[in-house]
Amino acid sequence: MGGLFDWLVSLSQTYPGLRLDLLARLVLAVLMGGAIGWEREHAGKPAGLRTNILICIGATLLTDLSVRVAASAEGPADPGRIAAQIVTGMGFLGAGTIIQGQRAVTGLTTAATLWIVAAIGMAIGFGAVVEAVGTTFLVLATLIFLRRFEAQIDEHRRRKDDPAAT
Repeated sequence: MGGLFDWLVSLSQTYPGLRLDLLARLVLAVLMGGAIGWEREHAGKPAGLRTNILICIGATLLTDLSVRVAASAEGPADPGRIAAQIVTGMGFLGAGTIIQGQRAVTGLTTAATLWIVAAIGMAIGFGAVVEAVGTTFLVLATLIFLRRFEAQIDEHRRRKDDPAAT
């Protein structure tokens, strides 16, 4: 492991523009987006592993760029401008995953998952790593454990709607 670390340090000294901090955050985005994407893939949802990873990486990079552009501006600049567009873009992308059928709406959890994965990426891009990791664990807990609870509720509704099933 020391050899890899030494190589990265020498690489950053050779190429001063190489941002190892950003590289580390992008790797973290892959891990956090990947964890949620794996759960979605395992649940058989359309927006799975790759989609969630790409959204998290993109949000991380765009947020980092937003901060850097604002920091390099001459005069007042708003680091939230580019980042705010991530939220808008995710709303648009999420809306495309929602389908209304006969007496049912599907895709709401997928849309919400894409939105929160972008938020996790934004947190990583802003350097709020602890918050991003904590949010990832909360999202996974919500997706995994509440699925079982929802299944019980659905079963109860089916029995209530079909008295012959009891």
